[in-house]
Amino acid sequence: MTTTTPATAPAADHSAADAPVADARALGLAHYAARGVLEQFLTRHDVTFRQQAVLRAAVTAEDSQTPDGLVAQVHGTLKGDPADIRADVDGLLAKGLLMADGTRLFAADAGRELLAAVGAEVAPVSARIWGGIPADDLAAAGRVLALVTERANAEFADLTAT
Repeated sequence: MTTTTPATAPAADHSAADAPVADARALGLAHYAARGVLEQFLTRHDVTFRQQAVLRAAVTAEDSQTPDGLVAQVHGTLKGDPADIRADVDGLLAKGLLMADGTRLFAADAGRELLAAVGAEVAPVSARIWGGIPADDLAAAGRVLALVTERANAEFADLTAT
């Protein structure tokens, strides 16, 4: 039996007639499939998905943030319980991946190195997952996902308004 590796296998050819319809279920399945892959790498570094999101928010911030500001930023992205996100901040501080300078938080060198290591480990897998998808398809998917995100964020804000 001959098999080809995903890196050399041709991209699936979906005509409009047999292409799956993009809907909430398809989006969720794609998210959890990709997240499952990422979590395999994060587990090797004893970091959870949410901790990685907190750390990434700190790394990509233009300046240090207050703990409440960092929690609010991650809550805005993940929609998780702020108390759970705060526990992740505390866990990252305890692991030395985040550092505190008075009332401000910033990513420690160890946190930056961890994200770089995970990124390097995930890169070849990500290339296999995304490889071969036509640029026009990626652009169309990007536009649709941005619109869905915008609308879902607006609905979430309405549902959680106090």
